Amino acid sequence: MKHARIEINPAIMLGKPVFRGTRIPVELILRKIAAKVPVAEIVRDYPRLTEEDVAAALNYAADAVSTDEIMEFAEAAR
Repeated sequence: MKHARIEINPAIMLGKPVFRGTRIPVELILRKIAAKVPVAEIVRDYPRLTEEDVAAALNYAADAVSTDEIMEFAEAAR
């Protein structure tokens, strides 16, 4: 899965996916989208990003969960 706007480099943010040329983690932007932060606000708060970068984050996430491998989550400790 290759994404032109996203890079993974062990020397940057411990290898987490970031937007190319930045230290902004894709995860951060995905969490903002999930929290219903408008794209215009995200781009305003992170001026190095564009609306296309935000769309690339969603495409990256879709590709990441489109595998045949199923990941199970453990229940929280009670």
